[in-house]
Order: sequence, then structure tokens, then C-alpha cells
Amino acid sequence: MALKRLHPGAKWIFRIRSFFGWLFFLICFSIWAGTFSAIILRGFSLFGVLAYMVIMVIVLILLVEIYSRMAYHFWMYEFTGNQLRIERGVIWKRYSNIPYERVQNVDITRGIIARLLGFSTVNIQTAGFSAPTGNQAGAWAEGYIPAVPMKDAEKIREFLIKKISKKGRSQGL
Repeated sequence: MALKRLHPGAKWIFRIRSFFGWLFFLICFSIWAGTFSAIILRGFSLFGVLAYMVIMVIVLILLVEIYSRMAYHFWMYEFTGNQLRIERGVIWKRYSNIPYERVQNVDITRGIIARLLGFSTVNIQTAGFSAPTGNQAGAWAEGYIPAVPMKDAEKIREFLIKKISKKGRSQGL
């Protein structure tokens, strides 16, 4: 089976997430640049501040759009004969291989944006994976596929549940 891409609606998830990350970066940069320019220029005009804010908003929108398109392009997954392969990452590539025998549970979640755009998130919990729990427990699952078409998410869940049940029957007590 070839590597599959996420649902095109995943770009919106990546846009929202990266917006807040880049916003934090630009706020810190703006504070630094504003302090630096105030020291050098010894003052500033209202027009200069407004122009600077408009430029920062345009830069933020461009960075978010570029990053979200790249994140979508570089996130792929594949179900092979004995494992799930996930490739993701823009700056740092991350490759995950999850053997089916380690899968413990498969959850499907759909947030508001996902329901509007017609996709689901598949969370695959595995044996031996420890991570902090919290409100976004699915994001901490080892097998995390953020945007899969709803029909495909159900097929993935059924496929993995069959793999789990076959594994469980052969082991015994």
C-alpha cells in the first residue's frame, strides 16, 4: 500500500495551530524590534506603529499559510502487512513505525472543525507508550492521524480492531 495523505481539511487544523505558535514568535519579535527601534530612533510616530503592525499581520498570515501547506504536504501514513508507518514534520522529519501487536485501543474523535469539513482524527494507543495525559490526550497517542475522511477512519478502526482480536485469541491466558 502506498503512503496516504491526510484529508485536505487538515490544512485548517495546521493553520489554527501554527497561527498561535507564529503569533507568539511575532509578538516577542515585535517587542524586541520596538524596543530596539525606540532606542535607536528615540521615539516613534503613530503612523510608524500602525505600518509596523500591518506588516507584522501580513507576515503572520504568510508564515501561517506556508507552514500549514508544508505540514499538510509532509504528513503521510501507510498500513503495511505488520505495522503502521507515519511520516511527518516540516523542519524536523519524524518517522514512526507502530507494530500491530502493540496496538491496545483505537479512538476516533471529531471536533467542530472536523465535523464541518468532514474528517476525523484517529488515535491509536499502544502498549509501552507513556506520555502525559490531559485535555488533548489524543494528541499524545503514539499513533495520531489528525485528519482522515470519516469513512476511512471507520475502516482504519475496524482493520486495527480485527488485528487486535486476532492477536488476543492466539495468546491465551
